[in-house]
Amino acid sequence: MAQNQQPDPAVSVCFTVEIDNINLGAFNSCEGLGCEVVMEQREEGGNNLYVWQLPSRIKYSNIKLSRPVTKDTEKVTAWLSGMINGGARKTAHISAMTVEGTVVARWSLMDVVPVRWTGPSLSPENVKVATETLEIAHHGFLHAGS
Repeated sequence: MAQNQQPDPAVSVCFTVEIDNINLGAFNSCEGLGCEVVMEQREEGGNNLYVWQLPSRIKYSNIKLSRPVTKDTEKVTAWLSGMINGGARKTAHISAMTVEGTVVARWSLMDVVPVRWTGPSLSPENVKVATETLEIAHHGFLHAGS
C-alpha cells in the first residue's frame, strides 16, 4: 500500500447497536439490512406493449446480529425480558465502525421488536468460541436526523 493511501474502512468493521439509548454493545456480524419494493402488475386494455409496474409497499427484511458472548449479553437478555413483559416497540440505531471507533455508516430503524435470540452451545467437547445471535424485525428506516 502506498504511503498516503488509507486502509479501506469497510474491510474490518464491527456493528454497535443502541435501542432507545440502551447500548447493547458491539457485534461482529450484521446480516439483512435491506428492503424490497413490492410491485403490482396492471394490464391496461388496448395497451399491448407493456404491463404497468406499480410500486405498492415496502417490505423490510429481518436483521441478524452475531457476536461472541460478552458482558453485553446481559443487556440483550434484559431488553428481551422487557419486551416479553409488554414493552413497546423501540427505535434502534446500528452503526458500522472501524477498529479505531470511526463510524462508517449508521442506520436508524423504527418499531424494532426482537424475533429470535440464540445463545451459545456450551460443551466441553466443543472448543469453539461461544456466540450469540439476535434477530430483530422493524418497520423501516428513519431519516438520518431522527
